[in-house]
Amino acid sequence: MDTFTLLGQGLLTALEPINLLYALIGVTLGTAVGVLPGIGPATTVALLLPVTYKLDPAGSLIMFTGIYYGGMYGGSTTSILLNTPGESASIVTALEGNKMAKAGRGGPALATAAIGSFVAGLIATIALAFLAPWVVRFALAFGPAEYFALMVLAFLTVSAAFGDSTLRGLTALFIGLTLGLIGIDLQTGQARLALGIPDLLDGVEVTTLAVAMFAIGETLYVAGQGKRAQETVEAVRGSVWMTASDWARSWKAWLRGTAIGFPIGAMPAGGAELGTFFSYAAEKKLTKHPEEFGKGAIEGVAGPEAANNSSAAGTLVPLLTLGLPTSATAAIMLAGFQQFGIQPGPLLFTTNAALVWGLIASLLIANLMLIVLNLPLIGLWVKLLTVPRPWLYAGILVFATLGTIGANPSSFELGMLLLFGFMGYMMRWFGYPIAPVVIGLILGPLAEQQLRRALAISQGDPSILFNSWIAIVLWALALTAVLLPLWLRYRGKGKVLEQIAGDTD
Repeated sequence: MDTFTLLGQGLLTALEPINLLYALIGVTLGTAVGVLPGIGPATTVALLLPVTYKLDPAGSLIMFTGIYYGGMYGGSTTSILLNTPGESASIVTALEGNKMAKAGRGGPALATAAIGSFVAGLIATIALAFLAPWVVRFALAFGPAEYFALMVLAFLTVSAAFGDSTLRGLTALFIGLTLGLIGIDLQTGQARLALGIPDLLDGVEVTTLAVAMFAIGETLYVAGQGKRAQETVEAVRGSVWMTASDWARSWKAWLRGTAIGFPIGAMPAGGAELGTFFSYAAEKKLTKHPEEFGKGAIEGVAGPEAANNSSAAGTLVPLLTLGLPTSATAAIMLAGFQQFGIQPGPLLFTTNAALVWGLIASLLIANLMLIVLNLPLIGLWVKLLTVPRPWLYAGILVFATLGTIGANPSSFELGMLLLFGFMGYMMRWFGYPIAPVVIGLILGPLAEQQLRRALAISQGDPSILFNSWIAIVLWALALTAVLLPLWLRYRGKGKVLEQIAGDTD
């Protein structure tokens, strides 16, 4: 069947009333957490993992992707009105968006962000639908050696791309890999690193680790910061509608941002942050109004916001087709798939075709829901910014604890939740990224299984790991994954930051 037929069947799945409800819940929650500074989509999906344990897999995953898209939308609100990005990918939006808000043009800034996000999300989702089957056809040629090389690529990309230090990323990865060794070895039946504790024989629960590291750790970290200066919310003055000039200056920026963000989001060492920086740099070079940059240029909001949202769809390409997460939220979504016994990869499009195409089609519906939610309800989202921080984070702690206990009613599991939560707090305090720990726990046992299969086929000869051109390319990409983020940080982002610093002087 061709892509149009499969996407049509996916739309039938996505349009089922229960799935529409899940999508609406997802985009509403996503927008809300995107608006609230410090709570990102990854934390929200992690919180919901234990709650959705016994729900329908398709509906739960549709809700998770809705949260992901909604979080990208909502982050622009705080960037523009509060000058505090709700997500790291919204940092660039604050540069011009907050200046527009201070000049009384917060409405058009929010409008171009919302419409640009809709345009980018629509185009990028269609690109995802047409690109994914091609990647799947390529991945079907993989054997155990190729899969092991792919896992190594995943390990190195998440370790190098997250955080400011590759060494700290690798350290976090090895913590996750070590946690993945705990439990009974499926091939020998021997207990490993269980310390004689029966509860550890089944291994560490991914949901417990994810909730602890993202939700509990973040809450403790914010509480440890103490009182901060009062943040001022810029009021939305005048109409939210854009003028003809705003439209003329925005639509090209939306398309350029989409073209920049989607491939960077799909790259193993990409990420929405890089796409927004490059989009901002491109708009600054191409604008006919250079004098407005640094003072509230609408292109500086339109382009980065489009890049931000198209990268979200780009991230789903390697996640769905190869099981390769390229962002923290994608890592938690991978845990969500595994929670229902589903392993993303090329076989997903064969064994769970209805689920995966329903998921892709639901993104189109979620995009439409988001544009309807964001423009008319801006006032409601702004009011969320007045929620006292102690109430907010106390609620997260209670919700995380109850969700974990509900999924696994055990005092030992509660102790693990608190232990990993404290570990997440300490890692944040010392600047270690969290996502590699979760990736190590999820993909570590799978990588070990593929390595053992490959060595069993070759009777212990390690050269089998480099015997095919696919494996060699993946190993080369893995090496590049360590070096590329360093180059991008010091060259690409560094140049943009220099330009930004020049504007603010």
